[in-house]
Amino acid sequence: MRSRAVRPARLSGWWVASGCIAVLVAGVAGLTLGPAEIGFGDVLRELADGLPLVDLESGLAARQQAIIWEIRLPRVVLGLLVGAMLATAGGAYQGVFRNPLADPYLLGVAAGAGFGATMAIVSGAGDGIGILDPVPLSAFAGALAAVSLTYLVGAAGGRLDPVTSLVLSGVAVASFFTAVQTFVQQRESETIRQVYFFVLGQLRTAGWNDVVLLAPYTGVCLGLILLVRRRLDALGVGDEEAGALGLDVRRMRLITVVAASLGTAAAVSVSGLIGFVGIIVPHTVRLLFGTSYRVILPLTILFGGAFLVLADIVARLAVQPAEIPIGVVTAFLGAPFFVLVLRSARRTG
Repeated sequence: MRSRAVRPARLSGWWVASGCIAVLVAGVAGLTLGPAEIGFGDVLRELADGLPLVDLESGLAARQQAIIWEIRLPRVVLGLLVGAMLATAGGAYQGVFRNPLADPYLLGVAAGAGFGATMAIVSGAGDGIGILDPVPLSAFAGALAAVSLTYLVGAAGGRLDPVTSLVLSGVAVASFFTAVQTFVQQRESETIRQVYFFVLGQLRTAGWNDVVLLAPYTGVCLGLILLVRRRLDALGVGDEEAGALGLDVRRMRLITVVAASLGTAAAVSVSGLIGFVGIIVPHTVRLLFGTSYRVILPLTILFGGAFLVLADIVARLAVQPAEIPIGVVTAFLGAPFFVLVLRSARRTG
């Protein structure tokens, strides 16, 4: 504990470099590994050939080039965006709610997205292309509706602590949407398989349209979260103490939660429900690099993206030629990690 406390509350260039290396390694591995064998050197030459003013023949067949540019590269980029957003949202929630077990699905985002996607699937409207596909659009709308309802219910908490009121309302809203989704699934049992693929999370259908859809939301939401990261350190001492330091606690909490929830809703709409990323990555960064959110959140962006790309590789290769949902992989890693975090929180509590 003593060694962790003396670490500086500022971002080291070496730490950022380590995060960038993790992203680079995960990205190259994601482009190289898969059912179709493509050599590491061939991948690098093909990527270099795609750079402006570079003319380098990779020697790959047209089919292999298509695999890299149209299948694996958008999948890797989408994994980086989704992982970065879910991990950073988890770190932001943990700072705002002062709860080490908070994750991006705390306010009913997952339940709302699952309900929206289910309604689009059972209605037979899930055959669109790219940004016109009703499934991600409905998932996004459902996630936003759930978060909005959570705020309305939480605002009626009266004299309850605002954090407690918001968390309890999130649990209630999530339970409601989950119940309605289950009811719809039971009545439309022929669509259960398709719904479960969304619920368990997947990147295998990723395309450039998904990247274009998600990138603006991720950029804006991550930017807002990074802007308030210094204030999250002040919030850690308590609302009254932070207010005494001149911090507008309500405004800062609103900005952080809205940014994290909006980014999570966008990520969930294109990837399905991928759990535990928001717990595993921020806590690992906290253990390795210190407890200041000035350090945690920027590094979580990098390591979160790298983590999800690596998890997606496991999902691709574990049961070839089939794939398992990436949510299964993250849950397999996250469940024991969750127990460790809970035990640690009880000790420090």
